[in-house]
Amino acid sequence: MVENQENHELKNAGLKITAPRIKILQILEKQANERHFTAEKLYKILLSENEDIGLATVYRVLTQFEAAGLVTRHHFEGGNSVFELDNGGHHDHLVCVKCGKVDEFQDEFIESRQREIAESFGYELTDHNFYLYGFCGNCRKSPSNPKA
Repeated sequence: MVENQENHELKNAGLKITAPRIKILQILEKQANERHFTAEKLYKILLSENEDIGLATVYRVLTQFEAAGLVTRHHFEGGNSVFELDNGGHHDHLVCVKCGKVDEFQDEFIESRQREIAESFGYELTDHNFYLYGFCGNCRKSPSNPKA
């Protein structure tokens, strides 16, 4: 078997190389314009590519990927679990409450301020998630949005 990037990542994560794991990892890696996936969305992509991988398998593989540190699971308000590849860099999220669009951002001032707040309460931060909720630009312009 040829050693490709997906096989290498699975081996490094201590996971056995299986066709479903390779295929799901390939989808997560090749979707450059979208980084956040529900299990259902991944399943629909697999179906569209004529892959015979069940929804239960997708959930199981994502849970294994999370345990191995390959993906990060987010629990955005009002939605299902969303998964993204863990590339090691920290970022925060803006989430549209209407369409579910997710944008990522990094801001050192916010990061610094969070550390200061934690320290003022006597905490040493080990991890954190920062989510901002609102209406994205498209949904703000939508005539069916009574709040925008």
